Amino acid sequence: MSNLPKVVKDDSSNDVKRFYNQYFTDFINFPTNQVDAVIGFFTSRGFEKTSAIAVGTVMLQQAKLDDVNVFELLDTLKKTDSVQLSSVVTEVLNYNREKISTLGYRVVDIQNRTEARNIGV
Repeated sequence: MSNLPKVVKDDSSNDVKRFYNQYFTDFINFPTNQVDAVIGFFTSRGFEKTSAIAVGTVMLQQAKLDDVNVFELLDTLKKTDSVQLSSVVTEVLNYNREKISTLGYRVVDIQNRTEARNIGV
């Protein structure tokens, strides 16, 4: 080890390395008011901060792909209860995931087994 500063080689390979290091990285830009509104919406509905950021990013990307105004989307989502919101978020996340795995949710069967058993056919 030496105390000398590291010498940076400035050759043509730097541009190629930079290109391939960022090849699968897409830069996404959204207005800050939209980002704050989406994250604020999900945190107010009980999502943790990191979950709100992750879900909000996917919702912003999907709204941009579908050419939907983000604030209209939030107004629509405000009318849903927590179960409907979970269902919508699950569908959007599944749409944006790899097809080899999906998210799901459990639907509780409220049928009374005792009554069903006693019905004669």
